[in-house]
Amino acid sequence: MKTYDIFLFDADHTLYDFSKAEKYALQTTFETCGFQYNQTVYTRYKEINDSVWSAYEKGELGGDDFPSIRFARLFQTFGITYDAKTFDMQYLTALGNASFLLDGAVEICQQIVARKKPIFIITNGIQKTQEARIKHSLIQPYISQTFISGAIGYQKPDCRFFEYVLAHIPPVSKEQILIVGDSLSADIAGGNNIGIDTCWFNPQGVGNSQMKHTSSGAPIKPTYEISCLQQVTRFI
Repeated sequence: MKTYDIFLFDADHTLYDFSKAEKYALQTTFETCGFQYNQTVYTRYKEINDSVWSAYEKGELGGDDFPSIRFARLFQTFGITYDAKTFDMQYLTALGNASFLLDGAVEICQQIVARKKPIFIITNGIQKTQEARIKHSLIQPYISQTFISGAIGYQKPDCRFFEYVLAHIPPVSKEQILIVGDSLSADIAGGNNIGIDTCWFNPQGVGNSQMKHTSSGAPIKPTYEISCLQQVTRFI
């Protein structure tokens, strides 16, 4: 089995339990503002949020204000009168305090760093929020550096995001780097685009027939696939 010298980990749904953090932040902000929160609200929010972030990854949305669009649409659905940008700021503050990790995240980071191999986080997201979540988490001491789309100006899977990362990590060949992430459209497609091996974190066992395709029509194909983080040890 091939081993690697540098590991580029996605954050949410790979090392961090974003679903738990998202629910916590949404419920906290709704209740702080005096709005009723329930599962129906969360389900609709997820639909809207996934659509907004998909458009962001495709370059169809951008700018500092794009996240507030999700709440404007959510409020319209439930007839809520409140400023979406203000709510978004409150939500992001709550989200920044939600540093929940997935099972095995601490252990795999410890094992990689014990072998003197650096870990970098590569994530799409809002800079202030992602920095806060990572700073407050148990794995923060093991992370050499974090690369956030909101700070770089480009998002995964854009090659320019990865070119920036490559310019700011130790100078090694691409063959010595492994990208680990849960998103076919962001992490795996990004690795395919830049020529870096990828490891698809697929704990739900989504079938390969459900793989998405790039804009060119080529399939998004990971180099490896794992169902739990502990399986990354084979590449250390």
